[in-house]
Amino acid sequence: MANKKSEETEVIKNEEVKEEKSEKKAKKSKDAQLIEKKDEEIKELNDKYLRLLAEYDNFKKRTVKEKEAIYTDAFMLSLTNLLPVIDNLERGLDAIEDKESGIYKGMEMILKQTQEIFEKMGVTVIEAVGKEFDPNIHNAVMHIEDETLGENIIAEEFQKGYMYKEKVLRYSMVKVAN
Repeated sequence: MANKKSEETEVIKNEEVKEEKSEKKAKKSKDAQLIEKKDEEIKELNDKYLRLLAEYDNFKKRTVKEKEAIYTDAFMLSLTNLLPVIDNLERGLDAIEDKESGIYKGMEMILKQTQEIFEKMGVTVIEAVGKEFDPNIHNAVMHIEDETLGENIIAEEFQKGYMYKEKVLRYSMVKVAN
Protein backbone atom coordinates (compact mmCIF):
# COMPACT_ATOMS: atom_id res chain seq x y z
CA MET A 1 0.00 0.00 0.00
CA ALA A 2 2.78 2.34 0.74
CA ASN A 3 4.04 1.65 -2.72
CA LYS A 4 0.65 2.38 -4.15
CA LYS A 5 0.45 5.65 -2.27
CA SER A 6 3.91 6.66 -3.34
CA GLU A 7 3.06 5.72 -6.91
CA GLU A 8 -0.14 7.76 -6.72
CA THR A 9 1.76 10.67 -5.24
CA GLU A 10 4.35 10.37 -7.93
CA VAL A 11 1.69 10.22 -10.67
CA ILE A 12 0.00 13.29 -9.17
CA LYS A 13 3.34 15.06 -9.02
CA ASN A 14 4.05 14.07 -12.63
CA GLU A 15 0.64 15.35 -13.69
CA GLU A 16 1.23 18.60 -11.80
CA VAL A 17 4.62 18.97 -13.45
CA LYS A 18 3.06 18.27 -16.84
CA GLU A 19 0.35 20.85 -16.18
CA GLU A 20 2.95 23.38 -15.06
CA LYS A 21 4.99 22.68 -18.18
CA SER A 22 1.97 23.03 -20.45
CA GLU A 23 0.98 26.25 -18.63
CA LYS A 24 4.52 27.54 -19.05
CA LYS A 25 4.46 26.60 -22.74
CA ALA A 26 1.09 28.28 -23.17
CA LYS A 27 2.36 31.34 -21.32
CA LYS A 28 5.55 31.36 -23.41
CA SER A 29 3.59 31.09 -26.65
CA LYS A 30 1.27 33.92 -25.54
CA ASP A 31 4.31 36.01 -24.59
CA ALA A 32 5.96 35.20 -27.92
CA GLN A 33 2.78 36.19 -29.74
CA LEU A 34 2.58 39.45 -27.79
CA ILE A 35 6.23 40.20 -28.51
CA GLU A 36 5.73 39.40 -32.17
CA LYS A 37 2.64 41.61 -32.30
CA LYS A 38 4.49 44.49 -30.59
CA ASP A 39 7.44 44.07 -32.98
CA GLU A 40 5.04 44.42 -35.93
CA GLU A 41 3.50 47.54 -34.38
CA ILE A 42 6.98 49.01 -33.84
CA LYS A 43 7.90 48.28 -37.47
CA GLU A 44 4.70 49.94 -38.71
CA LEU A 45 5.20 53.00 -36.51
CA ASN A 46 8.85 53.26 -37.55
CA ASP A 47 7.84 53.05 -41.22
CA LYS A 48 5.21 55.78 -40.71
CA TYR A 49 7.79 57.92 -38.93
CA LEU A 50 10.33 57.54 -41.73
CA ARG A 51 7.74 58.36 -44.39
CA LEU A 52 6.59 61.44 -42.46
CA LEU A 53 10.20 62.56 -42.01
CA ALA A 54 10.84 62.18 -45.75
CA GLU A 55 7.65 64.11 -46.58
CA TYR A 56 8.67 66.92 -44.24
CA ASP A 57 12.16 67.09 -45.74
CA ASN A 58 10.67 67.27 -49.27
CA PHE A 59 8.28 70.00 -48.08
CA LYS A 60 11.17 72.07 -46.71
CA LYS A 61 13.16 71.73 -49.94
CA ARG A 62 10.15 72.58 -52.08
CA THR A 63 9.37 75.63 -49.93
CA VAL A 64 12.93 76.95 -50.22
CA LYS A 65 12.84 76.54 -54.01
CA GLU A 66 9.48 78.32 -54.22
CA LYS A 67 10.76 81.23 -52.12
CA GLU A 68 13.83 81.58 -54.34
CA ALA A 69 11.67 81.45 -57.47
CA ILE A 70 9.32 84.11 -56.11
CA TYR A 71 12.26 86.38 -55.29
CA THR A 72 13.83 85.90 -58.73
CA ASP A 73 10.52 86.48 -60.52
CA ALA A 74 9.80 89.65 -58.54
CA PHE A 75 13.34 90.92 -59.12
CA MET A 76 13.08 90.26 -62.86
CA LEU A 77 9.69 91.98 -63.02
CA SER A 78 11.16 95.06 -61.33
CA LEU A 79 14.06 95.11 -63.78
CA THR A 80 11.72 94.68 -66.73
CA ASN A 81 9.63 97.63 -65.54
CA LEU A 82 12.78 99.80 -65.40
CA LEU A 83 13.97 98.99 -68.94
CA PRO A 84 11.78 101.70 -70.57
CA VAL A 85 13.65 104.29 -68.47
CA ILE A 86 16.92 103.31 -70.16
CA ASP A 87 15.18 103.33 -73.57
CA ASN A 88 13.82 106.83 -72.98
CA LEU A 89 17.18 108.16 -71.79
CA GLU A 90 18.83 106.79 -74.95
CA ARG A 91 16.09 108.32 -77.15
CA GLY A 92 16.45 111.63 -75.32
CA LEU A 93 20.20 111.66 -75.92
CA ASP A 94 19.69 110.90 -79.62
CA ALA A 95 17.22 113.78 -79.90
CA ILE A 96 19.61 116.40 -78.52
CA GLU A 97 21.64 117.95 -81.33
CA ASP A 98 24.10 119.93 -79.19
CA LYS A 99 26.33 117.21 -77.75
CA GLU A 100 28.22 119.79 -75.65
CA SER A 101 25.18 121.14 -73.82
CA GLY A 102 24.68 120.65 -70.10
CA ILE A 103 21.40 118.83 -70.66
CA TYR A 104 23.08 116.28 -72.92
CA LYS A 105 25.94 115.70 -70.49
CA GLY A 106 23.55 115.41 -67.54
CA MET A 107 21.33 112.88 -69.31
CA GLU A 108 24.42 110.97 -70.45
CA MET A 109 25.62 110.71 -66.83
CA ILE A 110 22.19 109.49 -65.69
CA LEU A 111 22.15 106.89 -68.47
CA LYS A 112 25.66 105.65 -67.62
CA GLN A 113 24.81 105.44 -63.93
CA THR A 114 21.63 103.49 -64.66
CA GLN A 115 23.52 101.11 -66.97
CA GLU A 116 26.19 100.55 -64.30
CA ILE A 117 23.51 99.71 -61.73
CA PHE A 118 21.98 97.20 -64.12
CA GLU A 119 25.40 95.64 -64.77
CA LYS A 120 26.02 95.28 -61.03
CA MET A 121 22.67 93.52 -60.73
CA GLY A 122 23.68 91.03 -63.42
CA VAL A 123 21.76 92.50 -66.36
CA THR A 124 23.50 92.33 -69.74
CA VAL A 125 22.61 93.71 -73.17
CA ILE A 126 21.84 91.12 -75.83
CA GLU A 127 24.16 91.63 -78.81
CA ALA A 128 22.19 91.88 -82.02
CA VAL A 129 23.45 93.82 -85.07
CA GLY A 130 25.80 91.70 -87.18
CA LYS A 131 25.07 88.55 -85.15
CA GLU A 132 23.21 85.48 -86.33
CA PHE A 133 19.50 85.48 -85.51
CA ASP A 134 18.66 83.35 -82.46
CA PRO A 135 14.94 82.95 -81.75
CA ASN A 136 15.72 82.27 -78.09
CA ILE A 137 16.93 85.85 -77.55
CA HIS A 138 15.80 87.82 -80.63
CA ASN A 139 12.35 88.74 -81.91
CA ALA A 140 12.31 89.22 -85.70
CA VAL A 141 9.78 91.88 -86.65
CA MET A 142 11.05 92.46 -90.21
CA HIS A 143 12.91 90.60 -92.97
CA ILE A 144 14.94 92.16 -95.75
CA GLU A 145 16.87 90.92 -98.75
CA ASP A 146 20.46 92.13 -98.56
CA GLU A 147 23.28 90.57 -100.57
CA THR A 148 25.98 92.12 -98.35
CA LEU A 149 24.74 90.29 -95.26
CA GLY A 150 24.68 86.55 -94.81
CA GLU A 151 21.61 84.46 -94.23
CA ASN A 152 19.87 84.98 -90.85
CA ILE A 153 22.16 87.89 -89.95
CA ILE A 154 20.61 90.75 -88.00
CA ALA A 155 20.68 93.95 -90.06
CA GLU A 156 19.10 96.38 -87.62
CA GLU A 157 17.97 96.51 -84.01
CA PHE A 158 14.76 98.39 -83.18
CA GLN A 159 14.76 97.76 -79.44
CA LYS A 160 17.59 96.46 -77.26
CA GLY A 161 17.16 93.14 -75.54
CA TYR A 162 18.37 92.38 -72.02
CA MET A 163 19.18 89.26 -70.04
CA TYR A 164 19.35 88.63 -66.31
CA LYS A 165 21.83 85.82 -65.69
CA GLU A 166 20.55 83.10 -68.05
CA LYS A 167 16.99 84.41 -68.43
CA VAL A 168 15.71 86.84 -71.04
CA LEU A 169 14.24 90.01 -69.56
CA ARG A 170 13.27 91.41 -72.93
CA TYR A 171 13.88 90.04 -76.42
CA SER A 172 15.73 92.20 -78.96
CA MET A 173 13.37 93.44 -81.67
CA VAL A 174 15.34 93.09 -84.89
CA LYS A 175 15.31 93.17 -88.68
CA VAL A 176 16.79 89.98 -90.16
CA ALA A 177 18.48 89.75 -93.57
CA ASN A 178 17.56 87.18 -96.23
